[in-house]
Formats: sequence, structure tokens, C-alpha cells
Amino acid sequence: MVVTQEHMAVNGSGRRSPQEIAGVLRERMRAGILRPGERLPTQAELAEEFGVERGAVRQALRVLQQDGLLSGVTKGSPPRVAEQRSGAGEPQPTMVALAPRLTDAFAAPRVRIDAVCLTAQSLIPALGEPLRLIHEGKLRPERIDARVLLPSREISLAFPVSVDAGSAEDDAVHQRWLAMRNAQGQVLQYNLQALRGTHDIDVHVTFRALPFTPPVKLYLLNGAEALFAHYMITRRAEPTDSGTLEMYDAVGSESLLFSFERGAGQRDAAFVEESQKWFDALWETISTDLTLS
Repeated sequence: MVVTQEHMAVNGSGRRSPQEIAGVLRERMRAGILRPGERLPTQAELAEEFGVERGAVRQALRVLQQDGLLSGVTKGSPPRVAEQRSGAGEPQPTMVALAPRLTDAFAAPRVRIDAVCLTAQSLIPALGEPLRLIHEGKLRPERIDARVLLPSREISLAFPVSVDAGSAEDDAVHQRWLAMRNAQGQVLQYNLQALRGTHDIDVHVTFRALPFTPPVKLYLLNGAEALFAHYMITRRAEPTDSGTLEMYDAVGSESLLFSFERGAGQRDAAFVEESQKWFDALWETISTDLTLS
């Protein structure tokens, strides 16, 4: 462990709160004293250094973990300083970017996923890796809360819609979207709730219906990261049993996902906070009960 003047000052200034300990460790990361990929000292070493009980160290580490600054948070070994993600700050297609973010989020003891989307199509494959790690015993969250806002079946969607407005295909396009929404939502719900029985994890999955078509998608992970993408509308053809549906639609898995992290500066922190407020406002006001059937 690197010993610095700041380190010596900490030892000589009495006990520190978990927030203060987290702040000192965060500054060491920013200064490069703790480098990406490097393991932190053990909890015992940190407790001795800061003159606190291990519980205070654990709370400090939890704060850093929620800020996305730690990785490899498992029982039995110290966490590592999170690697800077390849292309950090650069948007990537949802199918590429979402899975590693979700995997990091599932390292927290209490996982919270809030999502606004057209269907749950992108969430299902992205959850594959964290679920695999849970089944391997490498991740073990205590609780998982997932809240998903989807368009109501009762509204006329802005998209997907038939390119021939007012034709008989309009209803076929709507029914196709509704079947996808319900099927994917049910798979998501089943995969997460199955963790109750297999791993005794407290899981809560809730859906609510929006009275409009969301033009963007948003994922909020543990209140620490907001992932945002525009639905890019395009004309495309969808083969069916009875022919082909020509529609205006968005392929959500290809939408570029922009990441904003609470620990990455004031601008990102403000975006995460406002996005969470926006989601909570929709959830608590104009959305309605949704049954996937």
C-alpha cells in the first residue's frame, strides 16, 4: 500500500465517517495512487489505517461501488478499482453496452433497475451475464427491484405503425408489438423472480403502463448510472405467417446508448438525478397498472 502525507494525516486526525473514507479513496483514484484494475487494501488494513471499525469501511466501499468506481466486489477478496470502460463516454449500441453495465450493477447488495422502453427486448439478453454469475456464485445481491414502464395496450402507438395508415395492417402491427411486449415482459419477470427459489434473493418486478409512446429509452441502474438512447424510426419489413408487414419501427437493440455516471462529474450527476426524478414522476402519476396478458 502506498503511504502518503495524506495517509499519515488521516491516521492522525481521529475516526472518519464512511463518507469521509469514501472521499479519501475516491481522491486516491483520481490522483492515480489507486490505479484501474488495482486491488484495494483489505477491509482490515483500511480499518486500521482510518482508525474505524470494519463496518464503517464496508459502508464506504458500498458508496464507491454504487458510484461505479469499484469492480469485483465479492465476498472473500478486496474489490478492484474499476477499469475505465473501452470507449468510455462514447455511445455504443444497446446490445453491446447494456450487458456490462448491468453486470456491474448486480455487484451491489441491493440492485435497482428502472427502465422506460417500448418492450423489454434489450433487457433480456443483457441480463444473461449477471444471471450466469449469480448461478455460478460469483455475484450474490441481497435484493433486486426492477420497475419497468411500457406503453399501454389501449393507446394508438406512434410506432410501430403500418406504412399504409388506416389499412387493415394497422391492427396487425399493433397486435405484433403487443405480443412482443407481453412475452418479453413475462420472460424478464420469470428470469428474475426465479432467483427467489434458486438463491433465496428478495426479488420484486413491477410493470406499469404509459399513456404515450416513449420516443427514447432510459435505464437507471442503482440510481448511480443513467443509460439513454433515442429510438431511431425507420421503415422496415417484417415477415409473418400470412405475408409481410411494412412498418415504421425502431430497432431498440441497435439504438446508441449514452452513459451518464453519478461519479463522473457534476454534469453527469445532474443528468442521473433529473432522469431519476423523471422516471419517478411518471411512475407515481400518469402511469397505470399493467398486466402482461
